[in-house]
Amino acid sequence: MATMFGSGLSNQTGAAIGSLAFPVLGPLGVVAVRQYVAALVLVAVGRPGLRAFTWRQWWPVLLLAAVFGTMNLSLYTAIDRIGLGLAVTLEFLGPLTVALAGSRRRLDAGCAVLAAAGVVVLMRPRPSTDYAGLALGLVAACCWASYILLNRLVGQRVPGAQGAAAAACVSALTFLPIGIVVALRHPPTAGAVLCAVAAGVLSSAVPYLADLLTLRSVPPQTFGLFMSVNPVLAALVGRLVLGQTLGAPEWAAIGAVVAANAVSLAPR
Repeated sequence: MATMFGSGLSNQTGAAIGSLAFPVLGPLGVVAVRQYVAALVLVAVGRPGLRAFTWRQWWPVLLLAAVFGTMNLSLYTAIDRIGLGLAVTLEFLGPLTVALAGSRRRLDAGCAVLAAAGVVVLMRPRPSTDYAGLALGLVAACCWASYILLNRLVGQRVPGAQGAAAAACVSALTFLPIGIVVALRHPPTAGAVLCAVAAGVLSSAVPYLADLLTLRSVPPQTFGLFMSVNPVLAALVGRLVLGQTLGAPEWAAIGAVVAANAVSLAPR
């Protein structure tokens, strides 16, 4: 329980710290640094034998790399526009959709309706509504759903963590020229770089290693159930670290999405 809680808290704290570098590096620059850190960690752990990969192994790895980069970029841009709590809540619709897909239980249908109601509350028209930010949160959700499905496929075709490591490496190489351009156009400060690196460590390295340790003794279903508290953690971290306050409707919407995810993953 402590490891799972630490993983979620580290992930959201890293995102919050990374957002502190947005004024200097922008979401694109922060994501680029995060991809570099993720690649260093995953390559060290997975040690992929890239030369031995066949095309049957490479194409899902390349898709996973594309989804990995797009997911982080859309999420961090959404955080910049609508705040950490709302962005992570919308992103969590991805794994929830995967969990509910193909289910014929009435309870799961109710979960889908509950989650949809939460989304309607979050996206209700207001003078201050940032529809682009909300749309980016939904893009991140689609990417996370794709990430889950592609990870399953890569896990079946590539042994160990080699597939995830190869995908992270490809993603980092893709973001390398982007990071160079960002650095040349907006010279980074030491503080901004440290925040971006902290985001990579706290949101990529720590959760990945913590999750590996946790899944050795915790069933995947229990793990997924506990991870549904991430939107709540994101909202709390956003309030404490970034001063982002949410109203009662937003908290109710977050609660609806968390409840829908928890019920859908509860033991049957």
